[in-house]
Amino acid sequence: MSDPRLDALAETARNRGLKLVRSRVRTPGKRRFGKAGLSDANGKPVFGVDAKGPTATPEEVESYLRKLEAQDWGASLDAPEPARKKPKRVAANDTALEPEPEQASPSAGPKKRKLVEAKPPKPKPPPPKPKIREAKPSDAARLAELIRELGHEIDEKQVRKNLAGLKKTGETPLVATLDKQIVGMCGIGRRVMINRPAPLGRITSLIVTEAAQGHGLGRMLVEAAEAWMRKEGCQLVEVTSNDRLAAAHAFYRHLGYERTSIRFAKAL
Repeated sequence: MSDPRLDALAETARNRGLKLVRSRVRTPGKRRFGKAGLSDANGKPVFGVDAKGPTATPEEVESYLRKLEAQDWGASLDAPEPARKKPKRVAANDTALEPEPEQASPSAGPKKRKLVEAKPPKPKPPPPKPKIREAKPSDAARLAELIRELGHEIDEKQVRKNLAGLKKTGETPLVATLDKQIVGMCGIGRRVMINRPAPLGRITSLIVTEAAQGHGLGRMLVEAAEAWMRKEGCQLVEVTSNDRLAAAHAFYRHLGYERTSIRFAKAL
């Protein structure tokens, strides 16, 4: 019989280029019952597998996969920029010696050298500072491009209409900018639930364009969204993420989010 938890681990392992090895013992109470492990694509043991089969618990396998995800993605969210190279000093007194052209006559005597002022290198402009603000109707075209990067087909007209509706409910999306260019977006929502004592906050979408990653913009957007939700009285925030986006799952875990449920959807 299929085990949903092991099936989920198998899918995560496939996303990492690994295979989930399941125990063949089907009798509860016997040694190795319910055990699992990981191997590479060629069947070579990677974690929790010995000569007789898998030895790790599903929890241990899940923890190992989380660590791999965090190493590849989470640790790189706020990677520092490369260190700038220091300009080479030309001379202690900022001058350089430049020889004069050779004389045509040998009787002209030894060559003379004259001092020439060395031009200091031009300082590099500081990197643009990222900023977070609310989306505006004039952002509709750029937001449509970002949403299409997430795999959702939408045009500028529909985005503009959605922005107008979200403004009425006080749920205007947040955008991240670098040098006044929009490079990220975070959809936010607040919902009153019949079964909860306080409103539920929700991150409805999140994207930072690939060229702008590495500046900590994803973290900044999430933190700004959480601050808005606290102000709205929310005590819990949730976010949904596609099963195939293993790197995004590691990103959210890196920020303290935990997997709590499975989402189901049906087209109407």
